[in-house]
Amino acid sequence: MVYTIKQLSKLAGVSTRTLRYYDQIGLLCPTRNPGNGYRVYDTQALLLLQQILFFREMDFSLEDIQQIITCPDFNVLDALEAHRKNLLQQVKRFNHLVDTVDKTIMHLKGEKTMSEGEYYAGFSEEQEKRYTAEARERYDPQMVEESVNRWKSYSKDQKNQILEEGKVNTQVLAALLDRDPGSPEVQAVIMAWHKNIEHFYPCPYEIAKGLGQLYVEDPAFRANYEIFDPKMPEFFQEAINIYCEGKSGLPDFSRG
Repeated sequence: MVYTIKQLSKLAGVSTRTLRYYDQIGLLCPTRNPGNGYRVYDTQALLLLQQILFFREMDFSLEDIQQIITCPDFNVLDALEAHRKNLLQQVKRFNHLVDTVDKTIMHLKGEKTMSEGEYYAGFSEEQEKRYTAEARERYDPQMVEESVNRWKSYSKDQKNQILEEGKVNTQVLAALLDRDPGSPEVQAVIMAWHKNIEHFYPCPYEIAKGLGQLYVEDPAFRANYEIFDPKMPEFFQEAINIYCEGKSGLPDFSRG
């Protein structure tokens, strides 16, 4: 069977823009239908795209992925065995996160005392990378490389500081849920959040609003923010939208 770019996009959950970009850089090149010249993908291309997505899940750069899959020694079966090992490690980490959620629920119900440090057990730099990758995938795939390179340029201390700032912003916002999303106090937190996101990748208003949408619609994002309060995802999104619409008069950090 062969698939059109739209069919493959729907099947794999990858945007057509991303598939065209992969074709442009020679990472995943379709054949052409001789009748109409449209891109078509065969079964081999489907397996190759699966490998690309597996490696992207492990935060390999597109350049590194291209070198790996074009290597004469590349073996799909060996790659799948490596992916399986990596996924089992991810399962272990997610189980740790589930344990953190369970403890937090018990804490909020008064059934268990939980230290502040335990709030973040199981969270990691890998999670931050996944979040930013999801946001970038909705927009421009070329941002992936810039983001990875930007993060790699930081020292360990800088990375820890950036992640800690993000956690503090979330805690402060959670403490302001009784305020108006457009209030100066809330908007100051959103400004700090926007600046923190800029450490990962350029974040103009369009992408910032997209993140706000993810916080409400994505189950993983929503679950993390609902730990603080069930209303927090929608509150966060509304505050971001107000910020992006310029009602607060605060600057867009992505524009310098």
